[in-house]
Amino acid sequence: MFGPVTCIEDLRKRAEFRVPRMFYDYADSGSYTEGTYRDNTEAFSRIKVRQRVAVDIDNRSLKSTMIGRDVTMPVALAPIGLCGMQHADGEIKAAKAAEKFGVPFTLSTMSICSIEEVAKATTNPFWFQLYVMRDRGFTEDMIARAKAAGCDALVLTLDLQVLGQRHKDIRNGLSAPPKPTIKSILNLMTKPQWSMEMLGTKNRTFGNIVGHAPGVDNMTSLSEWTAKQFDPSLSWESIEWIKSKWDGKLILKGINDIEDAQIAAKSGADAITVSNHGGRQLDGAAASIDVLADIVDAVGDKIEIHMDSGIRSGQDVFKAIALGAKSTMIGRAFIYGLGAMGEQGVTKALEIIKDELDRTMGFAGETDIKNVGRHNLLQSGNSYKKMA
Repeated sequence: MFGPVTCIEDLRKRAEFRVPRMFYDYADSGSYTEGTYRDNTEAFSRIKVRQRVAVDIDNRSLKSTMIGRDVTMPVALAPIGLCGMQHADGEIKAAKAAEKFGVPFTLSTMSICSIEEVAKATTNPFWFQLYVMRDRGFTEDMIARAKAAGCDALVLTLDLQVLGQRHKDIRNGLSAPPKPTIKSILNLMTKPQWSMEMLGTKNRTFGNIVGHAPGVDNMTSLSEWTAKQFDPSLSWESIEWIKSKWDGKLILKGINDIEDAQIAAKSGADAITVSNHGGRQLDGAAASIDVLADIVDAVGDKIEIHMDSGIRSGQDVFKAIALGAKSTMIGRAFIYGLGAMGEQGVTKALEIIKDELDRTMGFAGETDIKNVGRHNLLQSGNSYKKMA
C-alpha cells in the first residue's frame, strides 16, 4: 500500500492509516480555524535559501550544543502529550530513539508513560516539560520527581494558562476518559494492530498524574482534576518560585513576542523556545518562524534561543538556524514517525531531518552548522539581495 519513506509527509500518511482517528487528530490539529497551524508550515516556504556552487563542502558537520549539551544536530524532540496513544509505550520508544541518535527527548507532563517509566528504560538524561497547576504541591512534587529521575533540563510551558479549543477533539469525543462516538468506535475496529499493542502494555493512562495527584486514582477522577488545574494565574513571578525548587537548566517555552522575550531574558532562565504551541492555542497568532529574527535581534546575545512550530524538514531546521536560533525542537515530525512505526519511525524521522539539513547546508556552501546565518538566506522570494 505504501512505497518507501522519503520524507516526513510519507510518515504522516502511514500514521494517519495506522493510528485511531481520535488520537491521530489530537496530534495533527490546531485550534479553531487552524489558521496558525497551517501558517506555521507555510511561512517556512516563503523563506528562500541562497544556493552556492564550486565551494568545498567536504567534511560537513551538524554537531552543536543545546544548553551546554552536545548534540548530533541542533534538534530536540519537543514535548507532546499522549505519545503513548500514538503507539504503545510511545514516550519510551521516542526517548530511546532520541538517546541512540544523540538528541534530547522532552517528556510531557501529560504523557502516558510516567517520568519513572521513561527513566527506567533509558540511560541518558532526558528533559521534562512542566505545566504549572493550581495545586502547587503537585507541581512541586513533579519537579522533585524530575530531579529524582535525573532529568537535566526543565522545560516550562508558558502558553497554556487556558486551553485553545480544538474542534476535532470535541467531534471525536477525546476527553479523559474518552467519550467514544459510533464513528470513533467503528474507526477503532479498523486498527487491530494498534489495539493489540495497546492491550500488551500497562501504560494506558496519564502516568504522571494518576496515582500521584491527590484524589486522582482513575480516568474519571483525572477528568475532574485536570478541568480545574491549568493555572491562569501563572506569571513571571511564578518562575522565581519554580527556580527555587529546580536547580538545573531551565527553558521557557511558548515565547512568541519580543516584549515577552525581553522579560524572559532577564528571568534567569537558560534558554527560550520561540513557539506558538504548534498552532494549538491562539488561532491568529504569528507563525513562530516569522517572529524569530526579531526576537533574536532583541535578546539573542542575552539568552539561548530555540525554535519550534511548523518544522517538517531539515531545510526548515536550516532556515531557523540561519535566522538566529541556536537550535530547534520538532513535534509533529517525530510524532508521525512514532505513530507510523514506533521507535523505528522516530529514528526514521530523525534520519530524514538530518539528511535534509546536511544536504541543504551543502547546497548553501557551508560545512559547519555553527557558521550558518542570515547570509545564507535571500531577502524575499523575488529578490537576489541577500539578507543582512
